[in-house]
Order: sequence, then C-alpha cells, then structure tokens
Amino acid sequence: MDKLRAMETFIAVVESGSFTEAAGRLGMSAVMVGKYVAQLENQLGTRLLARNTRRQSLTDAGRVFAEESRRVLEQVMVAESSVEHLRLAPAGTLRVSAPTSFGSCVVSPLAATFLQTWPEVRIELDLTNRMVDLVDEGFDLAIRIGDIRQTDIVAKYLCDYRMVICASPDYLARYGIPQTLAELSDHLCLSHTVWTARNEWLLPGMAGEVRWKRDAILRCNDGHGLRMAAIAGAGLLLQPEVLLADDLVCGRLVRVLEKFTPEPRPIHLLWRQDLRPLPKLTKFITHLLNGV
Repeated sequence: MDKLRAMETFIAVVESGSFTEAAGRLGMSAVMVGKYVAQLENQLGTRLLARNTRRQSLTDAGRVFAEESRRVLEQVMVAESSVEHLRLAPAGTLRVSAPTSFGSCVVSPLAATFLQTWPEVRIELDLTNRMVDLVDEGFDLAIRIGDIRQTDIVAKYLCDYRMVICASPDYLARYGIPQTLAELSDHLCLSHTVWTARNEWLLPGMAGEVRWKRDAILRCNDGHGLRMAAIAGAGLLLQPEVLLADDLVCGRLVRVLEKFTPEPRPIHLLWRQDLRPLPKLTKFITHLLNGV
C-alpha cells in the first residue's frame, strides 16, 4: 500500500464528506477511495470512519489519525518544496576538495566571488593533497592534479599546473645563478615532504629526466612555509607558479633554470555521475572554468 497516497485519500474524504466527492477531487473512482480507507483501517486495526446510509463521521481514532496525517503530508510538501528550490537555483552546502596550494591560491578566491553571486550557497573547502573518495566522504567536487584513471566519475580538464624554479636575489648573489642541472649539487635546495619517488617532480634534462635534489637543507609539508624560507634566502625553490606569482612579479623571487622546469600536469574537476546534478554544483563548475 502507498501509505502517503492512502493518507491523502483519507484526508480528502474527511474534508469533502463523502467517498464520491473525494474521488472527484483526487481523479480516481469511489471504489478505489473506499479501498484506500479500508486498507488503512485494516493496518491500524480500528475504524477511522463511522458510516451509515446517510452520513459518515470520524471516530476518535479517525480524528487523531486525520490530525497526524495532515502534519505528515505538510512535512512531505515542505521536503518536496525544499528539493525543488535546490534544483531551481544554487543553494545548500557544497563540499569541495582541492590540492593545498592550488586550493588556497586559486579555488578559495573563486569560491569567494561565487558566494557573492549565490548567497544561499555554503562552501566547505577541504585542502588536501590526498585523493578523497567522493561518495564515501560526501564531497560534491574534487580538484586533482595529474592524469585521471577512474572510470566511475566525471572528469573535466580545468587548466595546467605549472611549476617554477626560483630563489631570492640575496641567495643568488651569494651562491650564483645556476645554468645547468649539474649545478644543483652546488646549491642549497628546499623540498616538500609529500614528494616521494611516486609523485615527485622530475626536471627534463639533456640526458633524460633528473630528480629534484634529494638532500634538501629544508623540507616542509606546506608550500607557503617553503615560499617564506626561499624569500628569506634559504635556497632554491621548486613550487607551483600560482603560489609564487606575486613574488615573481615584484622581484622577491627570481626564476632560474627555466629550460629545465618540470612538464606541466593537467588539473581536472571530478564529480559523481548524476543525471540531474544540482545547480550549486553545475554553477560552481562553470564559475571555476571561467575564472581560471
């Protein structure tokens, strides 16, 4: 039995005063109306309507059930209206996972401008370099660097992730400007602790790819921390261009070894397959594509 339909039918009988009028209101036969009411009474184990040849009236159980049924049906209408509202315009909470540096430098400012346009949206931005599980962890969107091998998600190219090798003018004045990868052995280098043999950046050399110097004098798990150390003259830095853009423009950091910069990696937007994705997601994806 469709319990909600049965409740709706019962309330129509109560409000109209007869099975026939309720049937016309609901667009069904009077016989079907009677079946719905009988099913409710059988399931509840009590009479809801006291009927005779002239009229019908609510029993005590019928009055209680009618009152509670109205509340249930009102809540269903509220729930349906809320979902419909979400589908009409961006609203609700949007959970986004993004790489730490790219997320803080690019995604976070774009999220701010998106919220100015769509104030009924709330964004939870989780910055992490690990690959999250969209379904198990409840994320609407993930932004990831590198090739995508998953087939159960939608992936859309966003932009390239470019790296820069640089140092402060003070450091280069003390140690000189390197011209070849072989000269890295004579320089102090900074490195990120998440780089391993699996995901480290390789430099394109004449005799094949060369690994970024392993014996770094300073290793840190945060790109901004490495950036500040490089500005202070600690050594050569290999970090994302988006993180260092302002420093490069104003001269706090200077590009070196530009011929040997690592090959860019693609950045993709990832989301779950859905026949009708909500506007909060589709609008944010469009905002990112237009803003990068």
